Parts: sequence; C-alpha cells; structure tokens
Amino acid sequence: MNEIAGMLVSALGQGFIYVPMALGVFLTFSILKTPDLTVEGSFVFGMTACVVVTIAGHPILGLVAGTFAGAAAGLCTGLLQTKLKIEPILSGILTMTGLYTVNYAILGGQSNRYLQYEAKNSLGVTVNKPADTVYKIFQRAFGKDMSSGMTAFLLTMIIVIVTCAVLVTFFRTRNGMAIIATGDNEEMVRSSSINADVSRIGGVMISNALVAFSGALLCQYQKYADLNCGNGMLVMGLASVIIGLTFFSNHSVTIQAVGVVLGSLLYRIIIQIAYKIDMPSYAVKLLSAVIVVIALVIPWLQKTYKKKGGRR
Repeated sequence: MNEIAGMLVSALGQGFIYVPMALGVFLTFSILKTPDLTVEGSFVFGMTACVVVTIAGHPILGLVAGTFAGAAAGLCTGLLQTKLKIEPILSGILTMTGLYTVNYAILGGQSNRYLQYEAKNSLGVTVNKPADTVYKIFQRAFGKDMSSGMTAFLLTMIIVIVTCAVLVTFFRTRNGMAIIATGDNEEMVRSSSINADVSRIGGVMISNALVAFSGALLCQYQKYADLNCGNGMLVMGLASVIIGLTFFSNHSVTIQAVGVVLGSLLYRIIIQIAYKIDMPSYAVKLLSAVIVVIALVIPWLQKTYKKKGGRR
C-alpha cells in the first residue's frame, strides 16, 4: 500500500511539473488553433536559462529567467508568423532549430550541466557543491519532517494552482479575450479595432513562457539541464491536452484549463505505471503516441454511438 502511495505521489509530483507545459500547448493548439513546434526548443531553453542563474545562487530568479527565455522564444516564433508571413509549423521548426544552438552555447558546449558549483572545502581542496533550489528552500522552511518527494509534490502543486489562477484571470481580461477571439475568428478580429497580430504574438509568447517555466521547474527538480529533455515534449503536451479536452471540450476556457491539468496528471500516472511494470524506456514514446490516438478516437466514438442511438 505504501509503495502504491509513493508511486502516486511521485507521478502526481512530476505531473504537476509538466502542467504549465500542457497549458502552453493548450493555448496554441486549442485556443489559437495553431500548431507550435517551438515547444521542444523553448522547454530546454527554460532549463538552460534556469541552470545558469540557479548555479549563480538565485533559484527563484532561475525560474523567472527560464520563463522570460521562453517568452523570448515565443516572440521570435510569433514575429515569423505575423510579420514575415511564414507558416506556423515552419516558424516553430525554425525557432526550435535555432534554439538548439543557443541552448548548447548556454551549457558551455556540453550536452548537460548539473546544478553544482566549485568551492573550496576546509582543507582548501576544490570540490563540487550542490546549488540551492526552490525545493530545498521550501523543505528547510516548511517540510523538515517530510520526504523530498512529498516536498516537491506540495510545492509544485502550489505553484501550479497559482499559475492556473493567474492564467484563468488573464483570459477574463480584455487582452485575454482578444487572444481567444483571434483563435476563434481572426478575420472578424481584424475587421474590429483589435490588432490580431499583437494578440497572436502575445498568445505564442505566453504559451512558450509556460512551457519554459515547466522546463525550469524540471531543471530544479532533477538538478540538471539536458539538451535532450525536450524530446517528446510536444507529444506529451498534446496527450495531456487531448485527454483533458475529451471530457471538457464543450465547456468554458476555465473548465478546459482544469481538464488539461487533470489530463497531465492522468498521463503521468499512466507513464509511471508503465515504468513500474518494467516497460523499456524506448517504448514509452510509443505508449504516448497510442494514448494520443485513443484520446482522439474517443470523441469520434461518442458521436458515432449517439448517432446510432438516435436512429434507433
């Protein structure tokens, strides 16, 4: 029983870390109706920006730096789409490709970098010391008697709740509703006084800021940044979004956002179970693809079933 509880805490803790990324994919995929392939690059961009600032001794600023890095990546993609009239998919690919070089340079020409710095011990010998993270700060302040897994779970849950509240509140503002309207009917928005290009750029920036924020959280959770951590992020985000929207597609943006959160948590639980039954790591991506296919087919099956029921 304790083993199952530990697995759930671990799965939910990781699920909450990926929630901002899923919300970012939700913004472009569902609200702006635009596929954005920048995700895999901006996720790692958030990690690399975070690792540099965190090693310098500023873990909270590391999360902020990662978030702004993602927003900058989104700005590039948005400008390519709106000002240079490049197709959204190609714009994302171009930005993602460029970010690989940027991330590689930030990591000092290495494929990964750990959250540690060099310092001299009492004997004058240079050793590597682990850098502080927001999780360590939270555990020292509130969770001295809790395990590191439970501490990470609680802190990430709090961060995600605040993030969701801010995002939902933003979508109720004039600028937020302009982004929603741009996704629903861009031609109508252009005929009004709203600048559709600004709304689209803003939406893509917020989306990638959320994705990069998720990457920054993961960096501090696992205590390192890796260039390959972005692989499969788009499929993971789409899986979370599609699972959530399968049951909440006809509701308001607020309810849909909650559905995406639940979809992200459910996805991580499924992946955790897969690891628990010793599924090979290379097969997990196939499992992710299967989950997306099943989630996409469910609405079609529901419609087909209703039609057959109505004919009877």
